[in-house]
Amino acid sequence: MLEVVDLECRRGDRRLFSDLCFRLPAGTLLHVRGRNGTGKTTLLRALCGLLAREAGQILWKGEDIAALGEDYRRDMLYFGHLNGIKSDLDAVENLRVAATLDGDQTPDEALWDALARMGLAGFEDLPTRVLSQGQKKRVALARLLVSRAPLWILDEPFSALDTDAVDLLGALIGAHVDGGGLAVLTTHQEVPLTSGQVQRLQLGH
Repeated sequence: MLEVVDLECRRGDRRLFSDLCFRLPAGTLLHVRGRNGTGKTTLLRALCGLLAREAGQILWKGEDIAALGEDYRRDMLYFGHLNGIKSDLDAVENLRVAATLDGDQTPDEALWDALARMGLAGFEDLPTRVLSQGQKKRVALARLLVSRAPLWILDEPFSALDTDAVDLLGALIGAHVDGGGLAVLTTHQEVPLTSGQVQRLQLGH
C-alpha cells in the first residue's frame, strides 16, 4: 500500500503541486501524466525519497518512508531517466551490481536468463559502452526481471526502445501488477496500460 497525503513539492521558488493525495492498494498501476515542467519526475523522485518535500506525507504500508529508510528502499525499485549502468562493466556485471545494491541474492544463471529475455543474448559479456542506447536501456530494464521489490517507480521506461522491447516491458509491468505488485510510471508514448487496477493522475491542470 502506497499512500500520498497532502503532498507539496517545489522546484526553486516555484510550487509544482500541493495538496496532492492518492492511495494505491496492491495490484494497482498509477499512470502519472502532464505536460513537461508540471512535476512528473519531481513526484517520482519524491516517492523514492530522493527529493525533499515541502509538506505532506508519503506512506508505505502505513509508515512514512523517511522513517522506514532502508526497509523502504529494499521494497522499491526506481528507474529514472539515466540508465544507471557503468560503461566499463559488461551487462552481467551491471546486473549483478544492481541486484546486490537492491539486496537481492540472485544467481548468475538468473542474470544471464534475464538479459536473454530482454533480447541481449550474445551481448551479455560486452562492455556496455559499445552497446546502442536501446541495448543499454534493455540492460537497465533487465533489473525488473530479477528484482523482488513490490513497488516499481518508472520514469519514461519506454523511451529509446523498439516495438518488441516496448511490448515486452508492457507485459512485464502487467505481470507485476497482476501478481499484486505496484507500479507508478510516466510515459509520453501510447502504450496499453490495462493490467490490474489502473489509476491516472494528471498534473498541471
